[in-house]
Order: sequence, then structure tokens, then C-alpha cells
Amino acid sequence: MKGAYTTGKYRNVFAELGYDEKEIEARKEEIFQTLFYGSEEERIYHPVGDDMGYMEDTGNHDARTEGMSYGMMMCVQMDKKEEFDRLWKWSKTYMYLEEGRNAGYFAWSCQTNGKKNAFGAAPDGEEFFVMALIFASKRWGNGEGIFNYEKEAKDILHAMIHKGENGEEGRAMFAPENKYIRFIVEVDFTDPSYHLPHFYELCAEVAYEEDKEFLKEAAKESRKYLKKACHPVTGLCAEYAEYDGTPYVTDSMQWGGRHDWYYSDAYRTIANISLDYSWFAADEWQVEQAERFQKFFCETLDGKDWDHIYLVDGTKLEQKVLHPVAVIATNAQSALITDTEYGKECVRKFWETPLRTGDRRYYDNCLYFFAYLALSGNYRIY
Repeated sequence: MKGAYTTGKYRNVFAELGYDEKEIEARKEEIFQTLFYGSEEERIYHPVGDDMGYMEDTGNHDARTEGMSYGMMMCVQMDKKEEFDRLWKWSKTYMYLEEGRNAGYFAWSCQTNGKKNAFGAAPDGEEFFVMALIFASKRWGNGEGIFNYEKEAKDILHAMIHKGENGEEGRAMFAPENKYIRFIVEVDFTDPSYHLPHFYELCAEVAYEEDKEFLKEAAKESRKYLKKACHPVTGLCAEYAEYDGTPYVTDSMQWGGRHDWYYSDAYRTIANISLDYSWFAADEWQVEQAERFQKFFCETLDGKDWDHIYLVDGTKLEQKVLHPVAVIATNAQSALITDTEYGKECVRKFWETPLRTGDRRYYDNCLYFFAYLALSGNYRIY
């Protein structure tokens, strides 16, 4: 099989299952409008002044590089240049670190007035900033200053790969010894959901010449790593994992509690694997992974108890998940690369699930929209 990168063709899984194409398109527009211009109880985007805006993590009442870069990706996919530029200017104005050991990166959390809550960086934000900027340069062309999207992307990538070399203060986001993306630059473990080989492939085409080969290798190594991190029977992975793929276990509350289970961050992993295969079809293991993942949720669990936390071996815990709609959305996205009845079951469940409301809607609805874009054939390479 060849992926969309080669064929230029994107599956519309909803249409394949018989949903009306006009309704599919209308619902896509409705989701965007709700997230960006809905009521105060629905929206997560907030314009600021004449030329800026931010995405609010409504559960934590801050703006994060995760959400800002997600918002930019949503906008470039939806051809919304004004909102894209507003988000990017806010990010560069308030989040960008001009000095210190993390100069060249972005502060992972800011108050909604722009004041930094932290001076550390979370690499998943930089990854999405870069990819969204590259797509923007391809779709809309480059402008001046910070709106020279391609140059901005190249500079961020260069810092992610080289920071800390030749005695420079700070550390690279990619670990030089294995080319894995770190959880944060200060540690030597990773987050499986940060591994985006499909992004690295595309970044390699645009990056500075001295960075191209590194990114190509990072894509290969991330695909290998995900095989280590995902359980061979359930397909589940931990939120954080060691470089050998085993769940990261800590006895402290340093990272806000335990992260050795299938929980919030980890839901993104199957979505990333599915998008990678749909674009590049580089590894048939990814299809097998999606199928075993679907089998766990639809056969082993019999389509029930998706709102519980699980260990990677499938052991059910009493605690409930924080983001139940995100589970449904990412489970459905796995059907992007399969043709199984379980996959279809996941998609139908997703279609019947509305956007989340309430304080915790931000993360769920971001993953919801990405899944919807992918399953409708609208998460595209530019």
C-alpha cells in the first residue's frame, strides 16, 4: 500500500460507512466554529486585540504550547490564516524564550494574560509549531518577520536538534544518542505520544541542510521505538516511558503522580501511528497495532468500561479517566488504517459522541477535532 504522501488521496472513513458527505462537511465546519467562536461555555479560542489570540486549557485555565500549536494545526488544515497568525503572534510574543538555558524554545505554560507560568519547554508543542508552520508556508506562502513561516520552523528545528552543543547552555529536545524526542529537555526518558515520525519525514524536506539527515533518522528510530513502547497484546502504551520502551515508574509526585499507565497523554499514540501510516505507509506493523488496539477495546473489553484507567497489559483499575471523549476519538482514529468491524464500531461510537462540554473540554475536543479531520479525509499534507 502507498500512503497519501505518494498518492495524494485521503480516506473518508465516514463516507465509506455511509454517512452523507454534505453532513460530514457541515459537521466539520460546525466543530471548528464551536471550538473557535462558540459560546463562552463551548469555545477554547479567544482573540486578543487586533492581531493575537490564544487557546485556553479550560481545565487548568492557562495557555499551553500544546494547545497553541494544536490550534495552529487546526487553522492551517481549515484554511483559517487570520486565526493562525493571531495564535502564532501570541505564542512568539508571550511564550518564546529569548534567554536562559531554554532560549529558542517556548515556555510550555502561560497565564491567559501572557505572563509565563514556567520557563521550561514541552517538546510536543515545538513539534506541532514546526509542522503547522511548514504547512502554512506551503499553503499560504511566507511573509515577513515572524510570518516567514518556513524560516521560523527551520530555526525551531535547529534548536531542537543542536541545543547544548559546543558548550552552549541547555539541552536538545532530541536525545543525540538515539534520536528520541525527550519528555522534557532536562530528563532522559520519553513520552510515546511525542513520537511523530510522519512530522519528522516532512520536516526533513524543509529543514536546514545540516538537519535533514538527523530528522530522517529520527523518523526511522521513532517507528522502531513505538514497537517497544506498545504492548504486544493490548496495543496500549504508558504516558511516559524509558528509552527501552518500558513504562516510566516514579515513586514521587514530581510529575503530578504516576504515568506508567494508559492515560491522558497516551491516547494520542494510536492517533499518531494511524496518521503516520495513512500518510507514509512505511511499516505494516502499524496496521497490526491498530487492529490489536481495536480488539482490546471492542473484544477484550466488549466495548465497555472505556472510561476506566488501564495498565498497559490491560489490567483494569478502579480509577476513571479524566478525558473519556478523547478515548473515544482516538480509538476511532485507529480505523483510518484498518478495515475491520471493530474499527467501524469505534467510528460509529465516535460519530454518535458530541463534543465535550464543561471545564475539561479542551483536551478532549482537540483530539476530537483531529480525529474528525483524519476520518473525514481532511487531515492533509501541505
